Amino acid sequence: MAFTLLQTTCLGGIWQMAIDAALLELGQPVLRFYSWSRPTLSLGFHQQPIASSWLDWQTRNQGELVRRPTGGGAVLHGGDLCYALVWPQPGCGRLQAYVQICAWLQEAFAALGEPLLFGNDPCCMGGDCFARSTPADLVDAHGCKRIGSAQRWLRGCLLQHGSIQISPDLEHWQVLFGTPPPPVKPLGLNPETLAGHLRQTASSWLDLRAAPQPLPASLLSLAGERLERHRISG
Repeated sequence: MAFTLLQTTCLGGIWQMAIDAALLELGQPVLRFYSWSRPTLSLGFHQQPIASSWLDWQTRNQGELVRRPTGGGAVLHGGDLCYALVWPQPGCGRLQAYVQICAWLQEAFAALGEPLLFGNDPCCMGGDCFARSTPADLVDAHGCKRIGSAQRWLRGCLLQHGSIQISPDLEHWQVLFGTPPPPVKPLGLNPETLAGHLRQTASSWLDLRAAPQPLPASLLSLAGERLERHRISG
């Protein structure tokens, strides 16, 4: 199956989540990487309640609260790079899809000198998603969570997206969760450089177009119609 590789984007939170959701609706095989234009706290699709301190953080214009199309707990974005893969009719179940998709992420990080293993904690539905590591996540040799991933299935089509921690924001992490971020080893890479490394590794696992393609106008139009689904207000 040939996958379209989309250009890396840096946008606001509701746009990034609406684009991922729109890609799933369109159901075409796609891989993209993206970063965040400001600190953003994304909550799982069914995550409740919303902490009043999180709403206050948004009200004070310190960051943005958004609703993901996938499940899981709260994830602080800004010091990370995210990926999204849409896989129509993968022919496997949820856990096997995690294994297959995470395989090229493991290969990429092994090449950077950081072998990653799957986590083994129970599923986390609230609080800091990076405080626990499920079999959907990848941790370093010390058990620190480097990559958190989540899925959404629609009519047999899979969206898997995830957050790859590069330089977690200590100040915002402490304000939102009352704890420091996971002590992951600095990568020494900015998001664009890391995205290039991951694209190169992914090309050996997926049939990718050689050059990243711009986000189609039809995709942006559909995402624009879905923005309010991902906005969280007090």
